[in-house]
Amino acid sequence: MKTLIGLLLFPCAFAQLSPEHQAARDILKQLVEINTTDSSGNVTQAADAMAQRFRDAGFAADDVKVLAPVPKKGNLVVRFHGLQRGKPVLFLAHLDVVEARRSDWSFDPFRLTERDGWFYGRGTSDDKDGDADLVANFIRLKKEGFTPDRDLILALTADEEGGDYNGMDWLLKNHSDILDATFCINTDAGGGELKNSKRISFDVQGAEKGYQSFRFTVTNSGGHSSLPRKDNAIDSLAAALVHLQGYTFPMKLNNITRGFFETMSSLETGQTARDMKAVAGANPPADAISRLSESPYYNALLRTTCVPTMLSGGHAENALPQDATAIVNCRLVPDDTREGVTEALERVIHDQKVSVTPYGHPPESPSSVLTPEIRDVIQKVVDGMWPGIPILPVMVTGGTDGRPLRLAGIPTFGVSGIWADPDDERAHGRDERVNVQAFYDSVDFYYRLIREFGTQQLELSAPK
Repeated sequence: MKTLIGLLLFPCAFAQLSPEHQAARDILKQLVEINTTDSSGNVTQAADAMAQRFRDAGFAADDVKVLAPVPKKGNLVVRFHGLQRGKPVLFLAHLDVVEARRSDWSFDPFRLTERDGWFYGRGTSDDKDGDADLVANFIRLKKEGFTPDRDLILALTADEEGGDYNGMDWLLKNHSDILDATFCINTDAGGGELKNSKRISFDVQGAEKGYQSFRFTVTNSGGHSSLPRKDNAIDSLAAALVHLQGYTFPMKLNNITRGFFETMSSLETGQTARDMKAVAGANPPADAISRLSESPYYNALLRTTCVPTMLSGGHAENALPQDATAIVNCRLVPDDTREGVTEALERVIHDQKVSVTPYGHPPESPSSVLTPEIRDVIQKVVDGMWPGIPILPVMVTGGTDGRPLRLAGIPTFGVSGIWADPDDERAHGRDERVNVQAFYDSVDFYYRLIREFGTQQLELSAPK
């Protein structure tokens, strides 16, 4: 059935490859087969391999830079010179991947396996397909003699998936001059959305939720378990978590999520469509918000969320606990702050015995305004390949390297060229894969998109 669906949706899946598609496949294969995990991989090896491809294609050595905070965490930055008629456009993907154990997979995760119309391998959908799109097309355009109106910058980064040296953070702090751009197109979000094998929308990510964890901690003197007391640390912590469970943060939309619900209201039907239309408007009714909130996904788009994810407490089974701790993970909508969420949690718990302590980096993540100019360019390319598909602005509930760029004042939009079914999401999981023809279509999509943005006179600034 999967093969049949692939043939119906991607009818050229088994046609002879063009030279451009073969080149992209070779790049994808090379990247997948370089282990770039944080534990045992080497991102610099992948960056060096791609850098050599650029030098072989005629890019000047000074325009191909591998920059690394430590030996195995290299980031590749390439500049494609144009006519200087505007600030550069930055194109972004990440080279690192999450861990993958051979015992968990049906295939070797660090070998590109093609079977039944799919490419399998760690990174095939997150985000080495995006790396291959950009590398293949920058090289193709260089060989074709294309001269953009403005410089085009490519950045392939390390540690987006986790690690001590997030590549984009480090580049912005140490090499911000070479990333100075009017806006960024990030391959690591957005893209074509399938439902029941039908193309529904083309998603453009303009916002993401901030990541912030808190420690809920209760401590006391403990004692013998045969002499229970009312101030048991575990009891106090449990009561705090029950209060948290009963609390819902208020709805707080931004330009991206409001556009999402407005656009989706024309794609959905019945009560769901009416509710989406209502929440996108002024003074949305409580019942519409409540019904949409029953969906974990829509609920996550409507508001900040906090959920306990880890518990620990006590030191012996025959002793009263001297401490109890819960880790509560929150995902903040762009306008919420760590300080504001901390205050809300303390107010909800309303128990001075429970300390609420945030840790990690500040989670703020502003949204980028999907202006008509940006939307129109993407829509033009989408219409040229898949007529009649609407652009859908989206906020992702996870995180990307777009966050540090937005904080640095560079509007960033997630635009993957891949069509995929969100109900078959395998990124970070077992047997990660991407449809073969969808990958080749993505290569063609990015060829058109890079050319369009290379010739458009667009100057954007961060939202106020």
